[in-house]
Amino acid sequence: MVHLIVAYNILEVSTVTGQDQTDHYPQLITTLKEARASYGEGLLLEAGDIFSGTLYFNEFQGQDALEFMNVMGYDAFVPGNHEFDLGDPETGHQALAAFFSGAEFPILGANLDFSAAPEFADMLGESISADPQAGMLYDGIIVEHQGEKIGIFGLSTQDSETISSPGQITISDYRQAAEAMVASFEEQGVNKIIALTHLGYDSDPSVGNDLLLAQHVAGIDIIIGGHSHTRVSPPTLMTENHAGEPQAPTVIGQAGEYGQHLGVMQVTFDADGVVQEVSGELLATDERDVDPAALEKLAPYTAAIEELRDTQVGATVMSALPNPRHGSGDSRSVRADETALGNLVTDAQLSAARKVAPETVMAIQNSGGIREAMSDGDVSVGDLIAVQPFGNRLTLLDVTGAELLETFEIALANAPDENGGFLQVSTGVELVYDSREPVGERVVSLKIAREDTAMQAIDPEHTYTVATNNFTATGGDSHAVLGAAYEDGRNTIVGNTDWEMLRDYMVSLGEVTYQVEGRIVDLAEQDQR
Repeated sequence: MVHLIVAYNILEVSTVTGQDQTDHYPQLITTLKEARASYGEGLLLEAGDIFSGTLYFNEFQGQDALEFMNVMGYDAFVPGNHEFDLGDPETGHQALAAFFSGAEFPILGANLDFSAAPEFADMLGESISADPQAGMLYDGIIVEHQGEKIGIFGLSTQDSETISSPGQITISDYRQAAEAMVASFEEQGVNKIIALTHLGYDSDPSVGNDLLLAQHVAGIDIIIGGHSHTRVSPPTLMTENHAGEPQAPTVIGQAGEYGQHLGVMQVTFDADGVVQEVSGELLATDERDVDPAALEKLAPYTAAIEELRDTQVGATVMSALPNPRHGSGDSRSVRADETALGNLVTDAQLSAARKVAPETVMAIQNSGGIREAMSDGDVSVGDLIAVQPFGNRLTLLDVTGAELLETFEIALANAPDENGGFLQVSTGVELVYDSREPVGERVVSLKIAREDTAMQAIDPEHTYTVATNNFTATGGDSHAVLGAAYEDGRNTIVGNTDWEMLRDYMVSLGEVTYQVEGRIVDLAEQDQR
């Protein structure tokens, strides 16, 4: 019998909460030391989304987290979708390349292809390495534990193609990649195989998840996952395939989010590499004392972000600007309805755009990029970054009226349900739609204010300049029509970043008062009143 111990944590952060994973490292390190003392040495794995829109990340672009990860001694890391958030059409992934190059652990991605991105050229390793090097990119690696060979490979969600900015990094089918990895390991005599994934425990089946991976790909013994922020305790044991037929067991673990838990899993294999027993638990980091050395190491990072966070910009919100979501019990949602905060964000973009292109007719903002509410009172840099944490640059696109109408059909495809691609619109825009109509036929009218006339309907044959963030402009959140216009060369990238535009516009107003004013109207909702 072989006993394998796996420790894992999920440091990914959902910026909706405003929490920051870096603050958890001093307690996480204490928790790891406790786990090793109780369970013994094992593997330590991280399932992605170290990059996230927090104050720490905006200031240090992952280098703060990297210092603690190197101290902890990770055995492997798989990139998550947020690792690709800073992808730039011109410069690529410089911050991510710097993160990888400083890593004292290998990076895994069997369905990730970095070869077309020159910033990663010196980091490309062989497909499977039995001697993995720090900071190198592999499909999978082979490590030894108690004299036994353990195969580990990485998988990342194809969701990144629409919810992030991978650019020249391509993402292939997760199941095909997994099947190829299992076959390669078995050819090399490895019969204990771990998939380190950023797919989600039970996320959208159209792009894959850990449960489907276990059911469809035989030969994977353990799946350590991220992306869905799920607390899986105790570990899930899958013993049937997708057809309901018996199969060799697969163990699935995930440790939630924010670095709030360290997962520990003990798995026993027989001589043939088949899982016989499993036990595990999630250790709450906030129940542990901080590690003094780690707390001292964190201090200069915290001091820097506190100074940035507390810097007043010179604007005051006169009445709170909520960022509602259906899951919080609100009848409205930023991802399905016009919001006062969405109006403010788009007006800030429009103001910045018209300084360089006065002919810009509107600004549009994907609602998934608006992350936090703004309370009333004086505004700090921290408040602004919390609202728009991704550092997206302003982009101007020249699109026809027909393309603009099609873009709004895409934005409204899920209405009245939530969708991160739902578009908030700037002042001077009147969008009327009917969510009861078939997808692709929902726009009733789209009008814009022109200086020489009253509200004027969009002309499908006319070309308009619109402003948005570079994520949406390059096709993010399924906005393929805008992405095609961008690829066609009908774009101008302006240097302003999202939160800086918001700052400048709010400062120009001084006292900020915004409300819902009928820019976006759903006739189905009107009829229900």
